[in-house]
Amino acid sequence: MILTAVTLLTASKLPAQGNTKQILLAQTNDPAPGVDTDSLPASPLPDERQTPTPGTLPPVEDFLDSLPNQLPGGETPESNERFKVKKFKLEGNTVLEQAAVDSIFRKYRDRQIGFADLLELETDLTKLYTAKGYVNSGVVLPIQNVTTGTVVFQSIEGIVETINVQVDGRLKESYVRSRLARGAGQPLNIGELQEALQLLQLNPLIENLNAELSVGGSRDRWTLDVAVNQGNPFKPLLFVNNNRTPSVGSFQRGLELNHNNVLGYADQLSFVYKNTDGSNDFDTSYRIPVNSLDGTVGLRYRFVDSKIIEGNFEDVDIESQTDELELTLRQPILRQADGDSTQELALGLELSRQTNEVTLEDQPFPDLSPGADENGETKISAVRFFQDWTRRTRKDVLAARSQLSAGVDVFDATVNNNGPDGKFVAWRGQVQWLRQLKSSSNINLLLRSDIQLSTDDLVSLERFSLGGVESVRGYRQDALLGDSGILTSAEVRIPFYRWSNNQNSLTAVPFVDFGTTWSNSDDRSQEEDTVASLGLGLRLDLLDTLNARLDYGIPLIEVQDNDDTLQEQGIYFSLEYFPF
Repeated sequence: MILTAVTLLTASKLPAQGNTKQILLAQTNDPAPGVDTDSLPASPLPDERQTPTPGTLPPVEDFLDSLPNQLPGGETPESNERFKVKKFKLEGNTVLEQAAVDSIFRKYRDRQIGFADLLELETDLTKLYTAKGYVNSGVVLPIQNVTTGTVVFQSIEGIVETINVQVDGRLKESYVRSRLARGAGQPLNIGELQEALQLLQLNPLIENLNAELSVGGSRDRWTLDVAVNQGNPFKPLLFVNNNRTPSVGSFQRGLELNHNNVLGYADQLSFVYKNTDGSNDFDTSYRIPVNSLDGTVGLRYRFVDSKIIEGNFEDVDIESQTDELELTLRQPILRQADGDSTQELALGLELSRQTNEVTLEDQPFPDLSPGADENGETKISAVRFFQDWTRRTRKDVLAARSQLSAGVDVFDATVNNNGPDGKFVAWRGQVQWLRQLKSSSNINLLLRSDIQLSTDDLVSLERFSLGGVESVRGYRQDALLGDSGILTSAEVRIPFYRWSNNQNSLTAVPFVDFGTTWSNSDDRSQEEDTVASLGLGLRLDLLDTLNARLDYGIPLIEVQDNDDTLQEQGIYFSLEYFPF
């Protein structure tokens, strides 16, 4: 018997040309509920954002049931002829496991079958595709003589023929299209495409995203239509706090300007200026994506000019100037999204150059900076290799970072016969975990840990510090310094008063902090090497415009200080204003 009419993709397995059936892949208009990650403490760890919620695909069975169950021309072949097939072949298959295909063939091999059995086998093979998310792929039975003992089936693997992107804003369409194209490979897998959409939504620049799949020019060639609303890329910030070290004035005011889409490629430009009575700090950086996996190249420059104004040193005129230049390459090697969770693993390389000069009455003063040369200068050329990993779910955010730093003797780096200098090796590891304890009241637990290990005597720029609002509260900033050290911290955030439809809130933050340091030379060891504290903080959040924070830490271990500032009395405050 020769089949002459079976030329469709399993007859009913793919939509006919012109079918208007559409699949809503993603639609985001409101942020998903979850943990409040906007208030994570500052750290070198990656910025955390809550996981957006992708749209839900209808079951594949629902989609298939809506398609016509008939052959072209409305004819259903009828034949009572039976025949035996000794061998089945499936040609054109690139994604199905051969073992799964063979298990289906085995049920029909070496027994008498008819045409209806071939159609059933065709359907079973197509279900292997649809079960794995290949919704516009299927299997056909080409015209052939089936009485030879061998029957050949042909896979038709569907693709996304066109990706249409519309962006409301300056973000380049090519930026969106290149990232979605990674999930719209050949053949099209609906799960992989949804994952690409979910990862794209992590970009803070994208405010809303809608995506639909529809049948294109033929049954196995579909069209993806995507509409993106870009958020405001410009984020200015005004702030005041008492976070700076008291030696240069703890009261700090500043301005931060961020633009997250300078050239239209989600490239980021940042400028930060901080000022105290004894210091000026300028920090500018630029970062641009270089591939569709969100690999980036970044350049940063920082200049700090400071003068010691604490106590009797104010009239001595001790000044310090620091220049920092960094080139950073970062490449994610793993990005996954599945429903309510996402994770990313990235590798990075940083090349940095730091120069510090200390003067007394405009004359070199190396005694105040261990490791400095006779001109009071310390120069460091360092290579830093880092890895960072982040996992986000509706209930928590877990972030970890590992960095290995090596100071190298290039570009006139400071090298001494003994004592600290620009040649060193140090490792630093950091972990943060933010967990929602009670979703109804948004009570969150934050755990932090930070560790540095080194067997070398390190210059001040590379040492591990403890004390301050982002370290061990209850002590002055940089109360302890060491070549190595450990920090652990835990706090619970308990909102106790909300108003204006929960857009404004007051939050109590009880906390406990602990840290210890040690040095590799006895002459640089401190009398106290451990600090610990407990205390209570209060946070005020008004819409997305104003954030205020007040912390009071009670030191559990006495450390010598001047007790002249609020910071040294365990009190820290911060006020942040976002104009728009």
